[in-house]
Amino acid sequence: MNAQYRHWRYETDQDRLVWLTFDKAGESTNTFSADAITELNAILQEIRAATPRGLIIRSGKSSGFIAGADIKDFAAAQSVEDGMAIIRRGWDMFHAVAALPFPTVAMVNGFCMGGGVELALACRYRVALDDPKTRFALPEVMLGILPAWGGIKYLPKLVGPTVALDMLLSGKSVDARKAKRIGLVDACVPLRVLENAARMTALEARSPHQPPLMQRLMNTAPFKSVVAAMARKQVAKRAAREHYPAPYVILDLWARYDGDPFAPPLSDPASPAALMQGETVKNLIRIYFLQERMKGLGKAGDFAAKHVHVIGAGVMGGDIAALCAMRGLRVTLQDQNAERLEPAMQRAGKMFRRRLRDQARLRDALDRLVPDVAGDGVKKADLIIEAIFENLEAKRALFARLEKDARPDAILASNTSSLKLADIGANLANPGRLVGIHFFNPVAQMMLVEVVAGANTEPSIANRAAAFVRQLDKLPLPVRDSPGFLVNRVLGPYLNQAFRMVEEGLSAETVDAAATRFGMPMGPIELADTVGLDICIAAGKSLAAASAAAGQPATVPKQLEQLVAAGHLGKKTGRGYYAWREGKAVKGAPGAVPEELIERLIAPYLKEAQAALAEGVVADADLADAGLIFGTGFAPFRGGPLNYLKNRET
Repeated sequence: MNAQYRHWRYETDQDRLVWLTFDKAGESTNTFSADAITELNAILQEIRAATPRGLIIRSGKSSGFIAGADIKDFAAAQSVEDGMAIIRRGWDMFHAVAALPFPTVAMVNGFCMGGGVELALACRYRVALDDPKTRFALPEVMLGILPAWGGIKYLPKLVGPTVALDMLLSGKSVDARKAKRIGLVDACVPLRVLENAARMTALEARSPHQPPLMQRLMNTAPFKSVVAAMARKQVAKRAAREHYPAPYVILDLWARYDGDPFAPPLSDPASPAALMQGETVKNLIRIYFLQERMKGLGKAGDFAAKHVHVIGAGVMGGDIAALCAMRGLRVTLQDQNAERLEPAMQRAGKMFRRRLRDQARLRDALDRLVPDVAGDGVKKADLIIEAIFENLEAKRALFARLEKDARPDAILASNTSSLKLADIGANLANPGRLVGIHFFNPVAQMMLVEVVAGANTEPSIANRAAAFVRQLDKLPLPVRDSPGFLVNRVLGPYLNQAFRMVEEGLSAETVDAAATRFGMPMGPIELADTVGLDICIAAGKSLAAASAAAGQPATVPKQLEQLVAAGHLGKKTGRGYYAWREGKAVKGAPGAVPEELIERLIAPYLKEAQAALAEGVVADADLADAGLIFGTGFAPFRGGPLNYLKNRET
């Protein structure tokens, strides 16, 4: 009976419970492709006819439950009709699950994303593995689409609109324990009792979970429009409808049509069809595949670090060390004395408490991060990362010592943001083991890490560095060793243009408004304040020196120099171009922002992106786009600067 199915198998136990296993053929991860959905529909008819006592749906993959729909299907859709057909396929399938007359349980053993969450919602009960890797999310909004297979309809009814809309509109994930707290799952249990918990949940068949009374009231017609209006105002602060329509469609569909994607006419702005007619979906799906490509770059090396030694406990080095410890690596953090190490340890503790929450995991992360004034960790580490100040001679001297003391097979890495790797490693006996691993600030939040291969860097070392970046769940971008690499090289002229425009008399608010209206998540002046004006000026001087050597002299803006000289370094000192209070820039109203002003601000960015590609700083235009989206926040809905230029020319 099961032999006819490629992706599913099922069996009935002594309690007359059916155990249905999803094991996508030829894939390491379960996704809902068209053929997988077709098979499930046929299987559900067989199971329903057998009238079992209950049904438990589980994954045959150790990697997790279900990653969601197969994005390739959406990317291949040629018309609105094609897109609506994909929605119809999943909508009908999950309604068939919800209509089964016996208890149904989703047994979630790891990540549960998109359509995986919608399948779980279609079940009467949900049991989750208590593990940090178990996470629930509806990330469709990040692709410019929406969870139209039942997520908008069922999630608010299960957990209440407050929590549901937060997940639906942001794509944020929740772990298994939070899922239990909010009512998304009925049980959160260790692996040893997971199957038994699912079995007992089906056999006991208790009344399904309901949200608190106030949340149930918010799901009714008199309150929905008010809740949606409030949520719409919050969304508008983050994203304009013309740039990112998906969250607005989600709100309209929930408030007016109870989440039914087929209730509104195709011409109604609340219909999913409204999302399929613009460029945003195409560009955001493009970014998804670029991200997947970058993840694949980390598979070229089979390296997995166990012990990382970080030298330099400033904001960057300390945060790199904290991230490594949070990801399960043993870390030794070195600086000149304990006083320099203490702030980094305090920041790490705050990050662990904010992100880990569980006391056992918090304790383990703190135990893995070891202060190391003497530098004893150098001799034991698999990977050594230098994160000291940007001074060529200091870095050269440091690596000369490290080469003697480190294990012969240890990777030597620099986090330099502006110096050439070839210059740093010029005096090494074996410069082939030196690689650049360039993180961005804030380390925990920025997904991109540039992996810099110098002229002498061995390819195997660069591959191992990329594998390490993926070990931290970051995105590696291979770049050539040249001034500023990709991200800082492109940001330099863009920031410089912004500084010049302020010096000419435009307000910082106006310049930043020009950038955000183009689609940047943050304006260049606020970005500079956030990064640190001292860091901007150091990188700027390095790039200016490179430009001068190439016969294109550039100068550092005077106002920027004056602010740094006065100690006004931006957010970290409470004052830069803006005053900062409680971590936020204090801004006035911007002036008029004509289209010409936006084009003038963005032009140097676009020009430099083209130049970096032409010089081979990155392998191709797609990687350049990916790097600049994830490294600078270039307007994602435009699909990257080079994609934007190409589309503008056609």
